[in-house]
Amino acid sequence: MNKSDLLRYRNLLLSKRQEFSTGKSLVDSIPTAGELRGDPVDMAASETDTAMQIRLHQTDGKLLRAIEDALARIRHEKFGICDECAQPISKARLEAVPWTRWCRDCKERRDSQI
Repeated sequence: MNKSDLLRYRNLLLSKRQEFSTGKSLVDSIPTAGELRGDPVDMAASETDTAMQIRLHQTDGKLLRAIEDALARIRHEKFGICDECAQPISKARLEAVPWTRWCRDCKERRDSQI
């Protein structure tokens, strides 16, 4: 992989990381304990929304870690190489998922084992 490709992937990853760092804080969206708002339907909807926000925050955290790992692989000149088979990851896959650690075949094999 040439330097211009690495720079482009690095910029994609930095841009994606920036999207998450400018998002609304999870703490701002969670009601205070014991805080009652509206009727039972409103409270149930609020609890559901809070649970969803927590799950989204957890997912975002995993994605941020994957992005940071990909940036580290760029720094250590290991970006674009599959962790499983040590073959180059296709540019099409890296365009779609620049933080990936696996080529398409190895990822499919891993997913089928779960």
